[in-house]
Amino acid sequence: MAIGPRLDLRLGQALVMTPQLRQAIQLLQFSNLEVQAWIEQELERNPLLERDDRPTDEAPPAAPAEELPPLGDAREAVAAADEAPLDADFANVYDPGGAADGGYAAGAGAGGRGGRTDFDGEGRDVEEFAVERRSLREHLAEQLRLSIADPTDRLIGACLIAGLDPAGRLALDLDALAGSLGCARARIEAVLARMQRFDPPGVLARSLRECLEIQLREKNRYDPAMAALLDHLDLLAKRDMRRLMALCGVDAEDLADMIAELKRLDPKPGAAFDAEPATTVVPDVLMRRAEDGGWIVELNPETLPRVLANGAYYARVAAGARSREERVFIAEHWANATWLVKSLAQRASTILKVASEIVRQQDAFFRHGITHLKPLILRDIATAVELHESTVSRVTANKYIATPRGTLELKFFFTTAIAGTGGESHSAETVRHRIRELIAAEDPEAVLSDDQIVAILRREGVDIARRTVAKYREGLGIPSSVQRRREKVIPA
Repeated sequence: MAIGPRLDLRLGQALVMTPQLRQAIQLLQFSNLEVQAWIEQELERNPLLERDDRPTDEAPPAAPAEELPPLGDAREAVAAADEAPLDADFANVYDPGGAADGGYAAGAGAGGRGGRTDFDGEGRDVEEFAVERRSLREHLAEQLRLSIADPTDRLIGACLIAGLDPAGRLALDLDALAGSLGCARARIEAVLARMQRFDPPGVLARSLRECLEIQLREKNRYDPAMAALLDHLDLLAKRDMRRLMALCGVDAEDLADMIAELKRLDPKPGAAFDAEPATTVVPDVLMRRAEDGGWIVELNPETLPRVLANGAYYARVAAGARSREERVFIAEHWANATWLVKSLAQRASTILKVASEIVRQQDAFFRHGITHLKPLILRDIATAVELHESTVSRVTANKYIATPRGTLELKFFFTTAIAGTGGESHSAETVRHRIRELIAAEDPEAVLSDDQIVAILRREGVDIARRTVAKYREGLGIPSSVQRRREKVIPA
C-alpha cells in the first residue's frame, strides 16, 4: 500500500455556536439590570440602533399578556409565542410594528426621563433628594475634633479610627501602635477609653464582651450578675441556662430579664453606618387575578429594553457609501442591529411562555399557600413549553415575578420531590414549612425530637428520613431539641 498525502471530501454534521447565537443565549440569562447595561453599550457602539422613546400609549406592547383559565388543562388557551430560531437569517428585516418595539417605561419621552425637554416640574428621581450618608469614620472623626484638643491625642485617635473594622470593632494591636507612634501604651489606652464613650455606644471595642459591656454601662445596667453573664457568652450560645443561673447567682426570671437586656443591645454598632442601602427587586413578570378566576401573566413594561433599528438612517447612509469598507461596515452594523431587536423580542416571548407555564402548574400554591406548593423540576416546564432544560434554566435565573403572595424568584418554584406514603409526592419547601410549624407550636414541656417530627410527618403522608429532617431544621436555623429544651427552661 502506497503511503502519501491525499485529499478526501467528507460530509458531517456539527453544532456551531455563532457569535449571534452566543449573544442571544447570554441575553436570555441576564437580569433586567444586566440587559439594560448591555443595551447601553450596544447603543454607543452601533449607530444604527436607537432608543425607542415613544410614550407607552403610542408604542405597541412588547409581548402580549397571557390569561390562564382557572381549572383544567389550559395549554390551548395560551397564545402561541414567536418560535423564530435563534440563528435566524440576517436577511430578516426589522418590523416597526413587531414585539421588540414594546411600549413599557411609562412616561419616557423624547427629552429623557419623565418625557420633558426642560428641567421644570417633578421629573427628577427620588434619589436626587436623598440625604448623603456619612461613614462611621467621618462620624467619629467629627467627635474626635470636638472632644480632644491635644494634637498628640488627636493623632492617636485618628489611628484608632483607621483601625476599625466594618462592625465598629477595633482591630489594632495596641502594643504595635505604641511602638509605631513612639508613645506609651497607657496613653493610647487613655485615649481609647475616652473615645469608647463616643456615639454609637459600643464602638471601638476590642471584643464582643467589651462592646456589650460599654453599652450596659451607658444604660447603668452593668452589675456583677451581668458581668458573669458576659464572661460566659459561650454557655449562652449553647443555651445552658441551668449553669448560667448557677454562675450568675440568679433565678430563671432574673436570667430571662438579663438575656432580654442583651438582646436589645447592638453587637455591631458600626454596621449601620457603612451598610449599603437595600436594593428593591423589580419583577420581570407581573401576575394578577382575572375576572373569571384565572390568572393574567404579563411582562413588566418597566424592565423591558426599548430599542429599534433605524431603517431610514440605514437607507440614507447605505446609499451614500462609496468604498467597499464603508459598505461592509454599514451592512455588519445593520445585521447586528436587526439581530439584537429580534433577540430581545424572542427573549421577552420565552420569559412570558416559561412564567405562564410555572403559574399554570403552581395554581394551587397561589390559591391556597405554601402547603400546596407542587414539586417541580426544569424538565417538567421544558416538556410543557417544548424548550430545552438549559433554556428554561437560563430563563428562570435572576428573574422575578410579582404575585399576590409577594415577589418571588422564578427559581423558588422548582423544588425537589419527597415521596409520600400514599404515592403522592410532596414539595421539599412544603415539608420545611411544616417542620417550622411543628417546632413553633411544640409544648415547652415536651420538646419534639427529630425522630418525633419524622413520626408526625409520616402520619401526615410524608415519607422522610431523620437525617433529612435534621438537614432541613439546620437549614432553617432551628437548634436541636436539646438546645431548645435548655432555652425553654427560661420563661419567655
